[in-house]
Amino acid sequence: MRLLVLVGEHPHGITLSELARESGVPVSTSHRLVNSLCREGLVEFEPSGKRYRPGLRLFQLGQRAGQAYGFTGTALPVMRRVTRQTEEATLLSVLDGTRHLYVHYVDGPLPVGVRSEPGRHGPLHCTSMGKVLMAFAPDDVRADLLARVDLTLYGPNSITDRAVLREAVLLARERGYATADEEHHAGLRAVAVPVLRPDGALHAALSTAAPAFRRSVDDLVAMVPVLGAAAAELGARLPA
Repeated sequence: MRLLVLVGEHPHGITLSELARESGVPVSTSHRLVNSLCREGLVEFEPSGKRYRPGLRLFQLGQRAGQAYGFTGTALPVMRRVTRQTEEATLLSVLDGTRHLYVHYVDGPLPVGVRSEPGRHGPLHCTSMGKVLMAFAPDDVRADLLARVDLTLYGPNSITDRAVLREAVLLARERGYATADEEHHAGLRAVAVPVLRPDGALHAALSTAAPAFRRSVDDLVAMVPVLGAAAAELGARLPA
């Protein structure tokens, strides 16, 4: 399973030696196991580069998982509507340990925009969705994340002080949204709101992201009502 996860995290391929090193599994054992995954169609071997990459069977299973969670059939039409209203990219993410996982993305119509790749992880401390996911997580989960989440400097304005992060997360919970101003990447701004289930439990985070040259933080905050209405719809319609 560790080998399969590693291959899945390297969509452009990973060598056998890299698999063995990153998994801690001996090369001979890694070779035997990854070839078993190839026979099942979960992994493909690219002879020219001697790299293993995700197979079509893995893609098929991922699509089924997305349908089960409602991310495709339910979320995508709502997200497309948000993008039509904002003219910017719309993203959906869920909490996954000490990171968040991008599960859906709708590209904006303008020539220069923000791109994302579903299936990839992002940091919590320097993204609008990460802050929202921490803010609306159960109290014990939020306290644990605030105590141990990684504070790596990614963008020019990344939060690297735990006390400052705690204040930002509490403010997000109070306001019902969070922003990120060139914190994850230079030249990128975003705003996010929580997607809550009917019982108030956290399901996901919904975000609008845009180039800093085109949208100010105030511009993005003005989109919160659009995001909030979409999040309320998703919270009611996504499978429990």
